[in-house]
Amino acid sequence: MQDQSINLAIVVAEFNYDITYLMLQRALSHAKFLGANVKVVFKVPGSYDMAVAVKELLKRDDIDAVVTLGAVIKGETKHDEIVATQAARKLLDLSVEYGKPVTLGIIGHGVTHEQAVERIEEYSTRAVEAAIKLVKRLRQLKSIGSAEGTVIIE
Repeated sequence: MQDQSINLAIVVAEFNYDITYLMLQRALSHAKFLGANVKVVFKVPGSYDMAVAVKELLKRDDIDAVVTLGAVIKGETKHDEIVATQAARKLLDLSVEYGKPVTLGIIGHGVTHEQAVERIEEYSTRAVEAAIKLVKRLRQLKSIGSAEGTVIIE
């Protein structure tokens, strides 16, 4: 199969933007390094607000996968747990519903600001890598049809 380009969208939370701005820069750089095209960068107020933007991006034929970037920092209450858990659950649901990867580059819950800063590089680059790998593997799966024996997709 001919190698097709991969078109990504990135949804990034503005909340904790001192962290998410750096995550976005790393993600854009890593996508370029890996040869993927970032077609859309969509900023949302916070990680909890991502689902509606992700859904609209998944509807587009020119988007193969969506990378999400956010930082949910622990506060004095358990609000961070609600935000991170519900955002992750809905993003996974959308990925399955649309049959396109939505990767989770959301740092948290339960992290301090300092821990989030330490994870900027890891979360942003891994979310991009996961999106690209999943698109390639799903394309490979769709191209093999029914085969006899064991097929390993990697």
